[in-house]
Amino acid sequence: MSYLTEQAAYLKGLLDGGELDKTTKEGKLLEAMVGLIGDLADELDALGEDVDELAETVDEIDDDLAEVENEVYGDEDDDWDDDDWDDDDEEFAVECPNCGDMIYLDPSLLEGSEQTITCPCCQEQINLEIADDCDCDDCADED
Repeated sequence: MSYLTEQAAYLKGLLDGGELDKTTKEGKLLEAMVGLIGDLADELDALGEDVDELAETVDEIDDDLAEVENEVYGDEDDDWDDDDWDDDDEEFAVECPNCGDMIYLDPSLLEGSEQTITCPCCQEQINLEIADDCDCDDCADED
């Protein structure tokens, strides 16, 4: 029995044990209010039980989903190795001057000093000017 149910039962006991005339307007009102409080307490108890049951079900579904993800994708953290990262696989992002959409480019498209691409969003031609003044260590080795 929950706290609310106990308190509703206590109020009902006070009403039944008191010398209150239940035939008067005030007596009828108090009796109806105590009955309503008891019904509300019972409903809240039932809702609490439903929420607990739903929480258990969600936890079970979450566990099942984790198992399925592990089966499908494997444990990616265990398979990762720093040697798997290849700097050549990086993408470059360019903002379209016409529509402002970000366009992600493969580095192989950036060979040469000037390229023209088509924005996938607005279909406008964009001229890319590739600067050769990069000061990173990889580019410095190529000079």
